[in-house]
Amino acid sequence: MILLAGSGYTAHVFDDFAPKLATNWHVYSITRRGFGASGYSTMDNPADRLGDDVVAVIDALKIHKPVLAGHSFGGSEMSSVANRHPDRVAGFVYLDAAYSYAFDNGKGADAREMQALRPPQPPPPGATDLASFAALQKYYERVDGFQTPEAELRQQWESDAAGRVVRQRNPPGSVAIGSLFMNPTKKYASIPVPALVIFANPHSQGAWVEGNTDASIKAAADASSSALSALTARQEKAVREAVPTALVIELPKAHHFVFLSNEADVLREIGGFVAGLN
Repeated sequence: MILLAGSGYTAHVFDDFAPKLATNWHVYSITRRGFGASGYSTMDNPADRLGDDVVAVIDALKIHKPVLAGHSFGGSEMSSVANRHPDRVAGFVYLDAAYSYAFDNGKGADAREMQALRPPQPPPPGATDLASFAALQKYYERVDGFQTPEAELRQQWESDAAGRVVRQRNPPGSVAIGSLFMNPTKKYASIPVPALVIFANPHSQGAWVEGNTDASIKAAADASSSALSALTARQEKAVREAVPTALVIELPKAHHFVFLSNEADVLREIGGFVAGLN
């Protein structure tokens, strides 16, 4: 099984999740070009270039027909591989990843619409939160309601010699990936391979929002959640109708990082799906 991170993240985001998969499968994860320790070069057709990178890793490691599991923007690489190299992979797992950058037949929801519905944002980490990566990890746990692997935070932030966190990194791939997210260069209207498609709907907006007592924040969060749920439902319907062979699962109140917020649910669904491929 090969894991693909969401936009801006690296393979380390799966540090806690991957070992649970490794009880049954050999597990790999790829940090896409322009992030973490991966190199970067410009791309004329980013979605297919990134898909080619995935196939190159499969070839280099001599992996025979793996299952690809991608989070968020990782769905873009997966759909590229599915449509151009369907014989190279046994199946695909979309972890809240089957949005318009990965599936778009004109009947679903545009990722740009969904991006505009961001919930109220928490205050940034303060001096105490930046005292160490352990402190920063606790900050994100308070905000999100689940723990982000420390190694991933070290990919996202720089620190000084004393171990204090000083600033967020600006990886070279962020501009290209952000542009592709908002304006996909290629549309994929089919998923011609076995696929498990997991949607978080309605989305959890994080522990910081859901535990907030400020009436204005709660009102803004409720409005955002309602609109986002409707758009997600529209995307779900488009996938179900256009890809009847896909197993589409909805996890209510899961966070966008569904494999972290609802780990047991995701592991169960992946296990059942992969067992059906054999």
